[in-house]
Amino acid sequence: MRAVLQRASRASVTVDGSVVASFSRQGLVALVGVTHSDGVAEAELIARKIADLRILSGELSVLDAGAPVIVVSQFTLYADTRKGRRPTWNQAAPGPVASPLVDAVVASLRERGVEVGTGVFGAHMDVELVNDGPITILLET
Repeated sequence: MRAVLQRASRASVTVDGSVVASFSRQGLVALVGVTHSDGVAEAELIARKIADLRILSGELSVLDAGAPVIVVSQFTLYADTRKGRRPTWNQAAPGPVASPLVDAVVASLRERGVEVGTGVFGAHMDVELVNDGPITILLET
């Protein structure tokens, strides 16, 4: 499992003209990708890292600061660009595998008391954010 975390001062996700998630104070946007070998253990590990990494202002974590997180499924994190000009997506898990694992990340964050918004799995989404810092972190399990 991979996640790209971006610290943001504000962020939103819009689907079909409707805002489905947003925050307007410092928080994280987590783009989460799933590969074939991932399971619940990887979802738990990614969620723990998202909640506990001290990357907010004052070296605080999401849990320390009570900061929001928006989780967006992102199969393109497993793009293979080594050959040619078109990426392949062979390493990305199919929707029936990936969707429940992204849901498991969200559920694990919520169990920790994190305020979590989400995108819509498989939908075309407009993700807007103001990267604060800028800080962008890549997590892998």
